[in-house]
Amino acid sequence: MISSYPLHHKTPRTPRRCSALTQEILTWHLVIEMFTLPQKDFSAPTTCLGPTCLQDLGSSHGDDLEGECSRKLDQKLPELPGVGDSAMLSPDTSYLSSRGRMIKWFWDSAEEGYRTYHMDEYDENKNPSFPHLEHGYEKAVTVCASHGFSDEQNKHSALPALCCGYRQQCRPSAPLFPVCPQLSQSDMQRVEPSLLQYADWRGHLFLREEVAKFLSFYCKSPAPLRPENVVVLNGGASLFSALATVLCEAGEAFLIPTPYYGAITQHVCLYGNVRLACVYLDSEVTGLDTRPFQLTVEKLEMALREAHSEGVKVKGLILINPQNPLGDIYSPEELQEYLVFAKRHKLHVIVDEVYMLSVFEESAGYRSVLSLERLPDPQRTHVMWATSKDFGMSGLRFGTLYTENQDVATAVASLCRYHGLSGLVQYQMAQLLRDRDWINQVYLPENHARLKAAHTYVSEELRALGIPFLSRGAGFFIWVDLRKYLPKGTFEEEMLLWRRFLDNKVLLSFGKAFECKEPGWFRFVFSDQAHRLCLGMQRVRQVLAGKSQVAEDPPSSQSQEPSDQRR
Repeated sequence: MISSYPLHHKTPRTPRRCSALTQEILTWHLVIEMFTLPQKDFSAPTTCLGPTCLQDLGSSHGDDLEGECSRKLDQKLPELPGVGDSAMLSPDTSYLSSRGRMIKWFWDSAEEGYRTYHMDEYDENKNPSFPHLEHGYEKAVTVCASHGFSDEQNKHSALPALCCGYRQQCRPSAPLFPVCPQLSQSDMQRVEPSLLQYADWRGHLFLREEVAKFLSFYCKSPAPLRPENVVVLNGGASLFSALATVLCEAGEAFLIPTPYYGAITQHVCLYGNVRLACVYLDSEVTGLDTRPFQLTVEKLEMALREAHSEGVKVKGLILINPQNPLGDIYSPEELQEYLVFAKRHKLHVIVDEVYMLSVFEESAGYRSVLSLERLPDPQRTHVMWATSKDFGMSGLRFGTLYTENQDVATAVASLCRYHGLSGLVQYQMAQLLRDRDWINQVYLPENHARLKAAHTYVSEELRALGIPFLSRGAGFFIWVDLRKYLPKGTFEEEMLLWRRFLDNKVLLSFGKAFECKEPGWFRFVFSDQAHRLCLGMQRVRQVLAGKSQVAEDPPSSQSQEPSDQRR
């Protein structure tokens, strides 16, 4: 997807004696090594994590990694159980605890690309020159205002005002509040004294009742879901954090198939000090009944044995369905197999279904885990959903947990003291979720059509470039294989390529950030406006052709704007 800042503007950088590229490469290696398994004897890699190198071991030679400088921090911090060597955390402040320094380190070291984009973000009125094109972060393909294409999230048709898009706010010409027209209706603005008081930390009963009805309908549960099994929190990140904290002891782990949405590493670690034991998948297809990056019970068993051999206790399994970044969908039979595996080993299963309403290909055959006739271990099966993706309202901060385990529900609800929703937001969400006619007849058909149009356009552009990719018709992203552009097939080359995209104002997500074991895979997010997608793919072509943009983006004869596939 696309977001922007001017090409001629150079982002200011902190002076340093070792290159930014080396810092980025080794930082991502460090993130993965510190917070995922297996790792027998973690030792601090020689890398540059601070503003200057404390020990200069070489000189920089541009993009040549051979001459990059490296160093070790000379101050070790107290060990954090189950996390890794905290010597790698920044020692430059005496105000924070070792845990605080770890949290700060995540911000300082692991989100450079996203911060670079936001420092000089494209705005069609205020900052229109040479837009930066963001294909790395999700938005919804829906419109925010009723003025045609008047907002960053207005996409491929002029349907008036559906919903605000992901990670963006409306332009001043569009209404800043509410985030969607449904929330601007008069019955949405109701304020009662009870909404301004402390309430049940699980959420107001009226909202939990609507969530239960909503999930029953869209998850196609065989029996109505019960409101007492619902807890509402302020977003999916809080759900992961809370579940990790109440299900695991510090230093214990969840199994998670790779590649996976990398932010989960932070979600489970920063509060709960919980680690991830990766189930490494690869792109090899071994038979007619297999697919790239396919998860099997055999691979789960292998990863579990490896974690045990490292002396790490595994308490659960995390599944993302539809999957991020693959766009993959687990069949009901596969889900059943994974759940039976978990029951055999007494593992909790967290099923993240945050993209369940963003399946735009009917043939994909998506089924929620809550649609299964019988869960093998309902007391250890916990389902997450949020409005950030399916409704493009990440700023509203609404997420929900469904679990039949009342101990888990109560423990998570206790943490809602810190992660709860205001009564006013809860009332608005209840009103929105009960408007089934608007959701079914207006919102979902239009959103799916726009997603499909954008996906078709980017897919055709990739095919024209001869670039392989994976996509199953769900979510906002395509998993793209750029391995042929890495001569040596290394993660260092992957980071070099990512940096070249970023320097040419295209922000992608690279495979290492998702703990992909094969260098060269990138996530392209396609949920954006047609003209921005065209410009984004044009810049992708320029980078892959070895051309850098200097002053402007020349017109492309190859680009065709995405069309509405219903025509």
